[in-house]
Amino acid sequence: MRKKTNTPPSSDVHLNLKQYKKIYKQSITDPNRFWGEQAKKFISWFTPWKKVSSGDFRKQTKQWFVDGKLNACYNCVDRHLETHKDKPAIIWEGDDPNKSLTITYGELHEKVCRFANVLKKQGVEKGDRVCIYLPMIPETAIAMLACARIGAIHSVVFGGFSSESLKTRLLDLGCKIVITADESVRRGLYIPLKKNADTAIQDCPKVKKVIVVKHTGNPVEWHKKRDIWYHDAMKEVDAVCPVKIMDANDTLFVLYTSGSTAKPKGIVHTTGGYLVYVAMTFKTIFNYQDGDIYWCTADLGWITGHSYLLYGPLANGATTLMFEGVPSYPTYSRYWEMIDKYHVNIFYTAPTAIRTLRHEGDTWVTKTNRSSLKLLGTVGEPISPDVWEWYYRVVGKSKCPIVDTWWQTETGGVLITPLVGVTPAKPGSAAWPFYGIVPEIIDENGKIIKDTRPGKLVIKHSWPGMLETIWHNRIRFIKGYFEEVPGKYFTGDNAYRDKDGYFWILGREDDVIKVSGHRIGTGEVESALLTVHKISEAAVVAIPNEIKGHGIFAYVVTKPNTDLTDLKKTLNKAIQKEIGKIAVLEEVLHVKELPKTRSGKIMRRLLRKIAANEFEELGDTSTLADPSVIDDIIYQRKKIND
Repeated sequence: MRKKTNTPPSSDVHLNLKQYKKIYKQSITDPNRFWGEQAKKFISWFTPWKKVSSGDFRKQTKQWFVDGKLNACYNCVDRHLETHKDKPAIIWEGDDPNKSLTITYGELHEKVCRFANVLKKQGVEKGDRVCIYLPMIPETAIAMLACARIGAIHSVVFGGFSSESLKTRLLDLGCKIVITADESVRRGLYIPLKKNADTAIQDCPKVKKVIVVKHTGNPVEWHKKRDIWYHDAMKEVDAVCPVKIMDANDTLFVLYTSGSTAKPKGIVHTTGGYLVYVAMTFKTIFNYQDGDIYWCTADLGWITGHSYLLYGPLANGATTLMFEGVPSYPTYSRYWEMIDKYHVNIFYTAPTAIRTLRHEGDTWVTKTNRSSLKLLGTVGEPISPDVWEWYYRVVGKSKCPIVDTWWQTETGGVLITPLVGVTPAKPGSAAWPFYGIVPEIIDENGKIIKDTRPGKLVIKHSWPGMLETIWHNRIRFIKGYFEEVPGKYFTGDNAYRDKDGYFWILGREDDVIKVSGHRIGTGEVESALLTVHKISEAAVVAIPNEIKGHGIFAYVVTKPNTDLTDLKKTLNKAIQKEIGKIAVLEEVLHVKELPKTRSGKIMRRLLRKIAANEFEELGDTSTLADPSVIDDIIYQRKKIND
């Protein structure tokens, strides 16, 4: 088990802790009353719901806000115009630090209405699927809101995905419209989005039109009968477009999440429950106050971008910052310089980014001011206590609470998190369940674990933000999320709960290593490795062991000018101190960089293959940010073999 580390002070914890426990109890004993109150507080409805919820969670027939009528775009834009028309809704900064744009709520309303009319002019109706394959530019947010305005179902495909990945999604959804750009820009380099889209569409006969945003202005191949320039189309329509009244259980969007082997799953989120959940969690978890500048670094191609860059903030009338670039360009101070430039108060990013910036040293951070910050957040994967401490101490100057959030594409919003001023911090723990959420840890036989042993994380009851199904694949939906533990949502993650009720996420179920019958989470081992000062990043996978069943294979990235003498011995000492003698590294591979997707996630599937010397069976590597990283790791692995 992970040991506790020092916790920063919390103010007036006792009183607020009592309030949290009281509200939490109400939320799980009378969820309909609780969520009904939240829906009234956070969302504007055209017609009230007849029932807060209906159906059976065990039979996967649960619905929220039955027969309620609303519109997501109206809630994010129109209803703020009376009081917030001139308030910045979106602040955008490009890959180039000299390029930026501020869009007020009034301006956003006009642009969204115009583009909604563009879509209608091309025959898009309620229920039609529209694919958005764009960079992190304002037009992405505008397109999403325009779809929501007229009842079209949007599906955003991350701009870093290949043409093959795009094609798979287009075919599954049956999209009739694709919105793309001439190119995207990353680290000053141009990426041919339009060219990728053209390649994908060759095998997608249902796609009738491609709307193209002129982003870089470089020439692209043009299909006169099919392609339409965004800027030309926007001039040809007016700025008045009434919203489509949607049922609470109409689909708002489909977002694909990839498995390691099977084809991507189209996660379906409905309008009412999703919007209530992200609006309420955004306000509560991030302690948002009117006037705060909020920055979530996620791409809109991922659920974090959907929920906590766009829909959650805008539903609350917030100012949300949108960034096209990466944290390391043109220097490793980019994030911190932007925080100063825009006076960011709330900053939400991934542990991967924090580890990368920590690796480069404190100076890149401390040369900036960051005095505007009042809260820090993490998302996407567990954060090790060592990295948490650096984030709190160096970035936040030991004055900003950290909300370490756990959730998934399927959950729609955060399920486990600390709450500001309520939850005493334990670095590395996602803390306690959010209101209405009942997590349980179960063993391999499906029995609830009541002590601190690790097991499978499941959710006992339904909540408004959860997925409704997998697009056109109800069988896969039930099999993937409800068959493993009947009647409960199976998260696929492993976790344990300590004696104080704090949840510690250990990573995916398939990332558990069984050593001599003991279940050890890869996240647990990686956190232990990161307590060694010389290690900046680590990834752990299982390798076969005839005696133990599994052995532990570690990939490590060290800080500059690190002495590698007795590296394996040093790492094993750290692991044994944090976990116990059962966890011993069989092999350690020192690498320059870990293989990551363009969104920053480590591709452990590739690391497992390389550790097993399966160099010719790596599969699709098109989502890697830098494919050359794999070549170097294979080279280092072969050197050990020789």
